Amino acid sequence: MVKRIGRKLRKTRSIITRNHRTRGKIPLSIYFQELKTGDKVALIWNSSVHKGMYFRRFHGKVATVTGKRGFCYQVQVIDGSKKKNFNVHPIHLKKL
Repeated sequence: MVKRIGRKLRKTRSIITRNHRTRGKIPLSIYFQELKTGDKVALIWNSSVHKGMYFRRFHGKVATVTGKRGFCYQVQVIDGSKKKNFNVHPIHLKKL
């Protein structure tokens, strides 16, 4: 079996880098945003918070909120014909 080269954040420099206007302190309104079950959200990485990040393939995808677990939200993404569930920190979610 071949050993996998690299890690979770491999080849993500363009995704992780933030615009110079958005650098610095995170707005608390985004950090503590409240979402309801059934809301549509876009999965957008905020590189300053590594907690609750998802795999890079799903960056920019639209997901549905299915619940809340602790401080993070459970979201469901359709990947091809499969439904996948993630626990995502609210800083990485943008309400549509």
